[in-house]
Amino acid sequence: MMPATFDVEKVLTNISEQDKIALLSGIDFWHTHPIPEFNVPSIRATDGPNGIRGTKFFAGIPAACLPCGTALGATWDRDLIYQAGRLLGDECIAKGAHCWLGPTINMPRSPLGGRGFESFAEDPHLSGILGKSIILGAESKGIISTVKHFVGNDQEHERRAVDVLVTQRALREIYLRPFQIVARDAKPSALMTSYNKINGKHVVEDARMLNLIREEWKWNPLVMSDWYGTYTTIDSMNAGLDLEMPGPSRYRGKYIESAVQARLIKQSTIDARARKVLEFVRKASQVEVSEVERGRDSQTDRALNRKICANSIVLLKNEDILPLPKGIKKLALIGSHMKTPAISGGGSASLEPYYSVSLYEACREANPNADLLYEVGSYAHKMLPVIDRLLTNAVIHFYNEPTGKKRRLISTEPISTTAFQFMDYNAPGLNRELFWATLSGQFMPDASGLWDFGLSVFGTANLYIDDELVINNTTNQTRGTAFFGKGTIEELGSKELVAGTTYKIRIEFGSANTTTMKSVGMVNFGGGAANLGACLRMDQDKMIENAVKIATEADYAIICTGLNKDWESEGFDRTHMDLPPGVDRLISKVLKVAADKTVIVNQSGTPVTLPWADQARCIVQAWYGGNETGHGIADVLFGDVNPCAKLPLSWPVDVRHNPAYLNYASVGGRVLYGEDIYGGYRFYEKTGRKVLFPFGHGLSYTTFEVSSTVTVAPQIFNMDCPAVATVQIKNTGKMAGAEVLQLYISAPESPTPRPNKELHGFEKVFLQPGEEKTVDIQLDRYATSFWDEIEDMWKSEQGTYEMLIGTSSQEVVARGNFQVDRTIYWLGL
Repeated sequence: MMPATFDVEKVLTNISEQDKIALLSGIDFWHTHPIPEFNVPSIRATDGPNGIRGTKFFAGIPAACLPCGTALGATWDRDLIYQAGRLLGDECIAKGAHCWLGPTINMPRSPLGGRGFESFAEDPHLSGILGKSIILGAESKGIISTVKHFVGNDQEHERRAVDVLVTQRALREIYLRPFQIVARDAKPSALMTSYNKINGKHVVEDARMLNLIREEWKWNPLVMSDWYGTYTTIDSMNAGLDLEMPGPSRYRGKYIESAVQARLIKQSTIDARARKVLEFVRKASQVEVSEVERGRDSQTDRALNRKICANSIVLLKNEDILPLPKGIKKLALIGSHMKTPAISGGGSASLEPYYSVSLYEACREANPNADLLYEVGSYAHKMLPVIDRLLTNAVIHFYNEPTGKKRRLISTEPISTTAFQFMDYNAPGLNRELFWATLSGQFMPDASGLWDFGLSVFGTANLYIDDELVINNTTNQTRGTAFFGKGTIEELGSKELVAGTTYKIRIEFGSANTTTMKSVGMVNFGGGAANLGACLRMDQDKMIENAVKIATEADYAIICTGLNKDWESEGFDRTHMDLPPGVDRLISKVLKVAADKTVIVNQSGTPVTLPWADQARCIVQAWYGGNETGHGIADVLFGDVNPCAKLPLSWPVDVRHNPAYLNYASVGGRVLYGEDIYGGYRFYEKTGRKVLFPFGHGLSYTTFEVSSTVTVAPQIFNMDCPAVATVQIKNTGKMAGAEVLQLYISAPESPTPRPNKELHGFEKVFLQPGEEKTVDIQLDRYATSFWDEIEDMWKSEQGTYEMLIGTSSQEVVARGNFQVDRTIYWLGL
């Protein structure tokens, strides 16, 4: 698509009222309304936040999958995140998109949040700075970022209805702060509103919230709704919502015309909303994007993705095991994720990757001469693993009539997996409101025995194997958590199968509107979806016994397990912080016989309970690592990359210890942010509550020495020219590596209750062995300020402030102080 040129005011003056109104909502799932006669093109948006899917959930073009948000947060690396933004920009161009829906900069209040993996960090400063970096990276390619979700979308439970009750101080200091930093430093051209209410009113129709952005912050992005996150015509228009997504419109169009006639919406309001959409279209269209969706899987991109993944790996614990030596003769590879990597969480973050590299494959590459012993040890799936590598000759046929009636074939799509989602699928002649489909293919099991099959559906579906009904998920349906909370639970069936034998597999599917379940409170994306999984039934005791045996025999053992998109996804929150059933027992049994040579690698987007942490001598947190998951982990394990990542989240010992434990999930339609300003490490330090691993923690294969004092200039803090902290650091080890110097500010003299310390700056410093550097860390006006609810302004309080340099929130290695000579109130950025 070639760049468009048009004069916004000229277009606005000359187009019809119908065109003005049409601009205010999408025309379909991803596109804005075009006006060809005035050279106004249609702008395409596409999902992020860890990759660019394009326009299709089903039968789409594969894409680069980056590590998840918390993995990016763990890098603490502005430059690397900027490069990630550039990669996303290039992917957008290839997919014909001008705008991506990301980054996510909400606050993960609890480890249980379904979308916690999408966010960068529990700290607003870290989240805002990394958000700025990825936005500027995408913008360098001409691509617009839609920063989201403004604001308080920190849980999935009843997310469209829940009323977030939060103090103004907490709202300002914690939840709005990342958006404020992004507004100051990046000024992205689009912002997405959240589904929820804030203190009694949906954000999308709350003039207080949207005026804050435009009037107080002087930031004027296009404000778009989350998908199906518009609830009214008049209130959302008057509050400042520019664009209702997706289309066709449900609340605009003819309803705006009616509201204008009743003088409930002013003409000037329509013009203001249409003007902002036109400004967005004009800016977005300046980049030339592909006319057709295509892939761009290059070696350069692969290398960058591998570097990002490796630099996100946090070495939580290491007692003389890592890095593993070269030339291992016998290596035990254990765990559910060893051959099936978790590359991303579920929901909007999911996509079809160009490829994925397992840790098993990466270990084979790193140790070509080693004897690799493999056992799964314990399954970790919540839903049975989708059928892909054992599936051949698979297609889906689409019809407007159900089975048993005369049918006319509408379309056929080849598939490579038994999971599909039709929320945006369409074909000429297909009745989107009500259709049926038949999936057929050949399944060849790789082991003999009793195989379990599991079928979840949004709509209706039955599974047949060699024309025998194995699962009926049509007549009696029970709601589950799949497909954004619209799907059934996984109905199970089983069949004895013989390895190497080909079986005919068939799913008879009915679209979303054939469901027998009543819809309550969840987004209805339409079309329907289904997920068929299969797994050989095995005795868990025997699986663990086999894993223990190879761990005992091997020179070293690596256990790779954790969560996946079944456990962490948009649409639902976790009910507990534990690993899947059986995994802790597997790990404990292996550690009992081989702790001195076993590496535990956990893949999850947010913390999990680690009851065996004291037993383990080596624990690695690997997140969801994208296409290069296996390579990134192996690069760290075998010493090709010195781990340099730091936790962007506090890691509680027990889920009951987290600050939101008593105030999480919707109760009676509301959620109380009872921890107030004490989220994350602020809570643990204020209460003296022990954590398993603190915010900012992460080990290295080398050692660093930091000067014990921080020099500050100027000593008297000036709001217009804030202070710079200076510290010395030296690599005292034998390996090149990086340390993250974290700058925390404490206000011990303040009469106002404040956290013990707050992060207000950081620098990632790369050093060769023996190299020493002087590092400057810039402070800003937020460093001494809190939100004064009486004055309704920021207040920088007079007094002495401590400046603390830490290698985590709890490991302070250098100190200094400075003065604020007078109290100042301020507003703005």
